[in-house]
Amino acid sequence: MTIVDPATKPTADAAGQHLSTLAGWRRSLADPPPMPSPADDDESRLEHHARLLVVATSTVRHTVTCGRRLVLLNRHAISARRGLIVSGPAGTGKTIAITQLGRSHELLDQARHPHVADRIPVLYITVPPAATARMIAAEFARFLGLPIRARSNMTDIIEAVVGVCTDARTGLVLVDELHNISLATRAGAEVSDTLKYFSERIPATFIYAGIDVEDSDLLSGTRGAQIAGRFTLIPSRPFPYNEEWKGLVATMEDTLRLRDHRPGTLTGLDRFLHDHTGGMIGALSHAIRGAAIDAILTGTEKITKKSLQTIPLDHTAQSTASLATKTATR
Repeated sequence: MTIVDPATKPTADAAGQHLSTLAGWRRSLADPPPMPSPADDDESRLEHHARLLVVATSTVRHTVTCGRRLVLLNRHAISARRGLIVSGPAGTGKTIAITQLGRSHELLDQARHPHVADRIPVLYITVPPAATARMIAAEFARFLGLPIRARSNMTDIIEAVVGVCTDARTGLVLVDELHNISLATRAGAEVSDTLKYFSERIPATFIYAGIDVEDSDLLSGTRGAQIAGRFTLIPSRPFPYNEEWKGLVATMEDTLRLRDHRPGTLTGLDRFLHDHTGGMIGALSHAIRGAAIDAILTGTEKITKKSLQTIPLDHTAQSTASLATKTATR
C-alpha cells in the first residue's frame, strides 16, 4: 500500500496541495506515477525518490481496521459516537496512519457511489498552535471551502460547517496535531468543547492523532474523562528490531532506482539502520530517500553505510537511537 505525499507532487496550485483543503485531500488520493527505471533520466529518478512512499505497517493496518469498524458501529448512532486516538512520539507514523484510514474510507465511498460529485466522505484538519475555538471552526470551514468573514460569529461558522457536512454525507473527520490543545488553558478547553460539539452535530466518526496524548492533560479532568470514555487509543511507537522492521527496509530498498546499487545492501544493514534511526519509520524513510538523492546528485549511484550516516536525522530519532545505545551497553 503506497500513496504519494501531496506536498511533494508538483502542481501549479501550491495552496491546493495541503491535506487540510478539499482540493489537496482529493489530490492525495491519486495513485503515484509509475516508478522510473534506473536507466531513466536523473530528474525523473530524483522526483521518484523525493516522494514519500508509505508502507502498510502494523500500526497503519491496525488503525485502518479499527477505524473502519468504528464507522460501521457509529452508522446508526444518534449520540455518543465512539472515536479513535493515534498517539505516540513524533516520527512514528501517526499522520500516515490516519490519512491511510481516510484514503481507505473515501475510496470505498467512491466505489459505492460512483459518479456522485457532491459527497465529501472525509474531512481533515490540523489543530493550529495556540488554537482558539474560532480557529478550529475556521479550519473546518477552510477544508470545505466556505468563506470566513470577519463579521462571521462562531454560530454562523459552525452551522455552515454542520450543514455542508450533513448534506455531503461526511462520515469521517480526521483531526491531526491534537497535542496543540491544552485543557489547562481556557482557550484549550474551549477548543476541546468545540470539537466535542462538532462530533455531536456531525454524523461522523472522529479520529484524532497527536504526540503522546495519553501523557498530556487531554485525558484528565471532566473534559478529559469524556474523551477517554469515548475514544480508543492506538499507540504508535518506534519499531523494535524484528521481522517487520526487516520487511520495511526490504520494501524501501525495492523502490530504489539507482544504477549501481547492489540489491541486498540495505537489508544487510537493517540492524545498523535500526540503531541509526532508533526504530523511527519517518527517520528510516528520510535517511534512505536522502541517501538515494545524494547518490544521483554525486553520480555514485549507490547507497552505502557511510552515505546513510551523512544524512542528518531529526532530533527525536537521534535521541531515541542514543538512548537505545546507552541502554544496550549497560
